Formats: sequence, C-alpha cells, structure tokens
Amino acid sequence: MIELKNVNKSFDQVQVLSDITLTFEPGKTNLIIGQSGSGKTVLLKTIVGLHEVDSGQILYDGQDFTRMSFKERKLIRKQIGMVFQGGALFDSNTVEENVIYPLSMFTDMTEEEKRDRANFCLSRVNILNANKKYPAEISGGMRKRVAIARAIALNPTYLFCDEPNSGLDPKTAILIDNLIKEITDEFNMTTIVNTHDMNSVMEIGEKVIFIYEGKKWWEGNRHIIFKDPNKELQEFVFAAKFFVTQQKDNQ
Repeated sequence: MIELKNVNKSFDQVQVLSDITLTFEPGKTNLIIGQSGSGKTVLLKTIVGLHEVDSGQILYDGQDFTRMSFKERKLIRKQIGMVFQGGALFDSNTVEENVIYPLSMFTDMTEEEKRDRANFCLSRVNILNANKKYPAEISGGMRKRVAIARAIALNPTYLFCDEPNSGLDPKTAILIDNLIKEITDEFNMTTIVNTHDMNSVMEIGEKVIFIYEGKKWWEGNRHIIFKDPNKELQEFVFAAKFFVTQQKDNQ
C-alpha cells in the first residue's frame, strides 16, 4: 500500500500539488486522471522520488519514503517497476537485454538465471521468439509489452505506468490494459497508472483519482464515475470520451 499525507509541491513559487492525501491499494489498479497541466505527472514523479515534496509524507507500506536516506530509498526502489510513456526501451539493446537490464543492476543472478527470468517475463506478456530483435524491429504494442516485462523482472511490489496506452490503436490499448490488470492481480501489486484514456478507466479503473489544478478533486471507481455530479469531473470525462471517439473514427 502507498499512502500520501498532505503532500505539497511547487516549482518557482508556483503551487503544482496542494495538500494531497491519498491511499493506493495493493492488488488493485489505481488510476490517476486529469487534464494536461493538472499535476498528475508531477504527482507520479513525486511518489517515486524523482521530485522531492515540499511538505507532507509518502509512505510505502508504512515506511516514510520522504525521510529516508539515499541508501534506504534504494531498497524501496528495488521493489518498484516502472513503465514509461513510449516504453523507453534501450534502442541499442535487444528485447532480451532490455529485460535483463534491471536484473544486472540490482541482483547477483548468474547470466543463465537472468536469461531464464527474462524469458519467463517475456512469456508472461506473450512475447515469444523476439529475444534477439531490437526495439525498432517490433511494433509499438510489442514495445509496451516488453517494457512491462522489464518492469516486472524484479517481481516488484509496486508498479507505476505513465500513459501506457499513448500512441496505441484502441484494440492494442485494450490488450495493454488487460495485461496490466492481470499482472496486478497475479502478483498482488500496488499498481498506479497515469492516463487520460477513458477506455482504460472503464476497463480497469478499480480506483480512480481525478486531479484538478493540483488538488485531489474526486475519487471513486469506474462504476460511479459517470453518475457523480462533480462538475469539473464530468467536463473532463465527457471531453476525454469525445476525444477517444474521434480517434477511433480516424483509425
């Protein structure tokens, strides 16, 4: 479980996150939604320590991440898997080498053990017979699945996904959503997904947090999101839904 307590963050005296208190639950897909500039990307980066809080606490299973030393944080980071927007694979490394990379950084596994683990993770995301290919030789959807395989290589407790469906066609996006949900259930991870895709919300949004102007404006789940009277939420939801519809029509 990850808890945020009264988290504040500003840049150059501009308040970006304001007094955010949240709980992200294990075994669930926790989605963060909000328009561009709302603060959701800063929120994600702050949770993983890429930005420091100005005030407040971030707790990983009761451990105060904000007050940890670099060495203590490294132990937490070993338990974190990250899927970056666009996949962020190393172009000069093969698919297999990309998945092995965190194993080489954080474990003492033998080369054979690392290859076995990489093959397991690749098979788990349904990537077969592509170990020796380079990212440029596979499709966008496959690159995202390789990124997920790399993210789960260390069997993480926490999984962070930043716009995992960005640039994908709707059918492939649904496959990625379902994969994230499946591995969250399978490994009982605390999964946090940044997204603007309402299809993702409706497919896997077990817990949904709406960020508006740097504040937690609403939280709930996919079953009630269209029924809630929150004005700013509904403006975002229906604008995002219209955008997705237009994308589908242009496919």
